[in-house]
Amino acid sequence: MLSAINRAIGEALASFLTKSLPGYQRMDTVAVNDVAAVLRTGDIVLVEGNNRISTAIKYLSQSSWSHACLFVGEPGASCSEANLIEANLKDGVHLVSLDHYADFNLRICRPVSLSDAEIGKLVAYARSKLGHRYDLKNVFDLLRYLIQKPAVPERYRRAMISFGSGEPTKAICSTLIAEAFQSIDYPILPRRTGDGGNDGEVPHYYRRHFTHFTPRDFDMSPYFAVVKPTLEKQFDFHDLHWEQPGNPKPKPQVS
Repeated sequence: MLSAINRAIGEALASFLTKSLPGYQRMDTVAVNDVAAVLRTGDIVLVEGNNRISTAIKYLSQSSWSHACLFVGEPGASCSEANLIEANLKDGVHLVSLDHYADFNLRICRPVSLSDAEIGKLVAYARSKLGHRYDLKNVFDLLRYLIQKPAVPERYRRAMISFGSGEPTKAICSTLIAEAFQSIDYPILPRRTGDGGNDGEVPHYYRRHFTHFTPRDFDMSPYFAVVKPTLEKQFDFHDLHWEQPGNPKPKPQVS
């Protein structure tokens, strides 16, 4: 009986938080097919969401990015194939296609210098989480913002979204991906001691707990390259055709 009540409350909460909000505008002019064409296994796809929970994450992390997915397919895969691992409120950890985010602003963050074996371990670790539930403890922390809308000083905002339960069968999108990269010792935003510049001092790095990461951190990290599909296609601005003011585009001839 209690489990049925909890399930009903969880479903109602998920429906409320994932409802799309009006007024969202996609600014990116890159077609989703072009995004798919440049993806490599292990890339992170950041998403600018437009629902209630996305609004809270974007405000508290001071970023456009509210969601993160890990690409586990092969290069050149179709954007209709379910090759992105993500964790969301309704479905937990599951696979989704890039087409699912065709109407959103996206960013690709790419790890560098990974061997094939390391990429394999990264993907295997992420796939091992399929079927896990979303960490509702994190959602309740976000609800404090959504309900009360407090004026939160910037230094405290991260704390409001980093109090997940840390249970091994639960995750949110960014903690799922952070944990996968930490499983192969790949850095995101590690703490560092020593700068290597004083008497040959060697810097040491310390992992942050994986529940303390947000989607923005992959964009901010100095260890991930930001990939722009347009630039990957050898973009040359000289090839652009600009419309001139007062010179409307000619109408096509009707035969």
